Formats: sequence, structure tokens, C-alpha cells
Amino acid sequence: MCILAWDWQPGSEIPLLLIGNRDEYYARPAQALDWWKGDQILAGKDLQAGGTWLGVSRQGRLAALTNYRLPVIDTAPRPSRGELTTRFLQGDASPEQYLSALALEADRYNPFNLLVWDGEILLGFESRHRKIVTLSPGISAVSNADFDTPWPKVQRLKGGLQQLRQAGHISKADLLALLQDRKQAVDPELPRTGISLEMERLLSATFITSTSYGTRASSIVQMGANSVRFLEQSYGETSLLTTTAHDFAVGTPRMRLV
Repeated sequence: MCILAWDWQPGSEIPLLLIGNRDEYYARPAQALDWWKGDQILAGKDLQAGGTWLGVSRQGRLAALTNYRLPVIDTAPRPSRGELTTRFLQGDASPEQYLSALALEADRYNPFNLLVWDGEILLGFESRHRKIVTLSPGISAVSNADFDTPWPKVQRLKGGLQQLRQAGHISKADLLALLQDRKQAVDPELPRTGISLEMERLLSATFITSTSYGTRASSIVQMGANSVRFLEQSYGETSLLTTTAHDFAVGTPRMRLV
């Protein structure tokens, strides 16, 4: 997952609305949004390492991950960062407890940002600083730098979400339109992260397309007080592959047909 934005409104009917895109190489195999074995985690799955970039649990927990952009990729063997989301979804530790423990072992992983929610508390984590990020209610975002770093696509996504909030009506079509924004930033506005100017341009779009790398999934998650709605569109190199949506009541077992 390479960009996330959310609107956190504690005490409201929908305390947390989160949207995001996962960017990855097209050759890396992935499973589209579905219930995992055991019916406790609803998420897409990275079939290469087995973790997820964004998921929710039957108990109303949420975890989402972005990588931190570095100019040189560390090729030393390290655990998959996708296990960090899965561990939170499977556990019952509070966000603060989970992230405090994670801070002690964050250096085992390549740099990342993590967002976790237990139904009441929303916290972020920046692994490079081993820092728990206290998030204020309202609209925030994170991409492949620290939380709320004002990259152009972060500002565009936050601004678009704010406009929808002010309009008083937010539809799935509106949210998907924000996530499908292919506009690239002009050169003077580009961040300088140590990669080539050509790559900075490519990665400055909210929705990325190229011959080998791009946006693989767009997600909308509504964490209600007692229910969850999760919609995902997954993409291949040239087209939309699937659209999957799940609604469920928090804490209830999944209904099975017999």
C-alpha cells in the first residue's frame, strides 16, 4: 500500500473512513480481497510472502501498511512487513501496546509506516524513528514518507476527501475517483527522495501506471460503530480485474450456506 487517507470522526456513526491504493510490481502474485482461512481476517493477500497491506478483522480491528521510500533497496533477507498487519488483526493488544512492543523490533524490517485501529483508538507508527504517532481527529494521510508529509499526491488526496466531507455526501464512486487520479506533479513540486527524476514523476500520481509497476488495488473501508464495509478494486497491467465488496456486523460469525 503506497498511499492512505482517512477521516477519523470519533463518536460518529462511521468513526473511521479509510481509502488507499496499493502499488506493486505486476509480476508479484496477489489474492484479491476475501476472507482468509478461519474467517477472521478480511483482506487481500500477498501470495509471495503471505501478509497483507490492508485488512480488517471480524472484531472490528484494522491495520494498514505503507513502505518508506529509499533510494537504494536493501536486499538483505528480512521478515516481510506484511506480517505486521496480520499480527495486529489476529491479536487483542491495544494499538499502544502493540506499537510499543513493535518499536523494540522495528529494525528487523525494511522501513515502513503502520496504521492500526481497534474500534476506538487510531495510532500510527514510523519505523525509521521507532515513533508512535498520535493522530488527531479529522483528515490525515500517509504515503511513502512520514505521516502527513506534504507530497503533492498526499495533499491532493486529503484535499479531495475534505471537499467531499464538506459537501455532506460521500459516495463510493466519488472516493474511487479520488483514488484513480493519474495526475503527475509538476517538477518543482516533486519530492527529492534520491531516486531518478523520471521515477519521481511516475510515483507522484495517486494512481500509478507503467509497464511493470503500478497501482494494483484501490480500497474503501468504512469502520462503523457496529459494522464494517470494505470495497476493493484490483487491477492488472492494463485493466480492472475484479471488484469485491463485503459488509459484516462486528463480532458476528460469518454465515455459511449448507
